[in-house]
Amino acid sequence: MLRETIRALAESKIAPFAAAVDEESRFPQEALDALVSSDLAAVHVPEEYGGAGADALATVIVIEEVARVCASSSLIPAVNKLGSLPVILSGSEELKAKYLGPLAKGDAMFSYALSEPDAGSDAAGMKTKAVRDGDFWVLNGVKRWITNAGVSEYYTVMAVTDPTKRSKGISAFVVEKSDEGVSFGAPEKKLGIKGSPTREVYLDNVRIPADRMIGEEGTGFATAMKTLDHTRITIAAQALGIAQGALDYAKGYVQERKQFGKPIADFQGIQFMLADMAMKIEAARQLTYAAAAKSERGDADLTFQGAAAKCFASDVAMEVTTDAVQLLGGYGYTRDYPVERMMRDAKITQIYEGTNQVQRIVMARNLP
Repeated sequence: MLRETIRALAESKIAPFAAAVDEESRFPQEALDALVSSDLAAVHVPEEYGGAGADALATVIVIEEVARVCASSSLIPAVNKLGSLPVILSGSEELKAKYLGPLAKGDAMFSYALSEPDAGSDAAGMKTKAVRDGDFWVLNGVKRWITNAGVSEYYTVMAVTDPTKRSKGISAFVVEKSDEGVSFGAPEKKLGIKGSPTREVYLDNVRIPADRMIGEEGTGFATAMKTLDHTRITIAAQALGIAQGALDYAKGYVQERKQFGKPIADFQGIQFMLADMAMKIEAARQLTYAAAAKSERGDADLTFQGAAAKCFASDVAMEVTTDAVQLLGGYGYTRDYPVERMMRDAKITQIYEGTNQVQRIVMARNLP
């Protein structure tokens, strides 16, 4: 039922704008409005804070079905989970009550600010600092590659509170867009997911109350990594949706396109391509759904499974979308058809929330 509901919504309210959102590099406001009005913009928020209380698998299905028609739009529910999960995992009751309610209602979005210009894969090498000043913390630094920056009201920001301790000297904070000293860089000009703004976040003497720290001092990096164990699965879901959308379109196309007097779907070479695409997507789906179940239970092998799902599904998405472009031939290479957009959108799933090279390091360190 959930899948049917979200698919109907995605096809009627999100898909019609996907090409324009990409072409104009604009935020998919129509998608946000549709998701908010159906209580699907942040389904993961627990019921006690006004949310739908959806489990990890239900959240994955929402993201997958939105990504099937528009990858940029799928970053609304995905990043709302990424940004707010540190609060859910480690935040005080007061922080949860204050920030999760507006998120669940659709009054605010939540972004995640970990990466920096010189701290990408080496996130522990960050330079953003937070200095205690009485009942406040004062934050200074630059965060880069922040998804939905400028649109989101709330930001989970990681900052160094004790430079002598490396990762154990990093703490997490909630920063609001309206806090004095918060500003944003120009939107990045990207290959894909053009409807989701990616900008730098500048923190210039941003003074926030001490109770906006998420968890204890020095636990921010551990919270950040624990968050990614859960949210990498949402990137797997996004990749899965993009791949499914590309296969669905290509499958319809090859049945219509005729060459040598018959539909190209009748040629065995085409059939083998479609079979491989469908097989790999199904393998990615099973891995992703199993990882979502482990996320919900908090299984001991979640770190391995989350990394495996994200890595495998994103590699599949890149392969399947490339094949979809091939199946459409010259048409696949034009912007009149959606598969070239899907191919461009798929690429980022191999890069963000930890490159697939980093995922392989994570898997190797956590072999079951």
